Amino acid sequence: MKRVTGIGGVFFKAKDPKALAAWYQKHLHLEFGDQPYVALHWKNDEHPEPVSVFSFFTEQTDYFKPSEKPFMINFRVENLDALLAALREEGVQVMEATETMEGIGKFGWIVDPEGNKIELWQPA
Repeated sequence: MKRVTGIGGVFFKAKDPKALAAWYQKHLHLEFGDQPYVALHWKNDEHPEPVSVFSFFTEQTDYFKPSEKPFMINFRVENLDALLAALREEGVQVMEATETMEGIGKFGWIVDPEGNKIELWQPA
């Protein structure tokens, strides 16, 4: 019997859930509509076996900085550089550094209005 077959969702507390949902809808085009959640479907011919990662970091990690929160969300994106440029123009806090990992892809980071660091990943 399989116990875990993928990531079913990411949930976290927010001071103003509706305002935060509106921010994610505006800047990352996550369509909430009338629902309190977004279902992301990304399996396609290019990615017949989608991969999501669930991992742990030590309590001492600096990887989530500047956020003080005990979590971070990673979203797959198609064109990291273009998205980061668009988000900068929209006034989103975009972290300057990006990182490329051979065979994995390219990473960039933004911070939402409540201080949550969001990792954006363009697969290789």
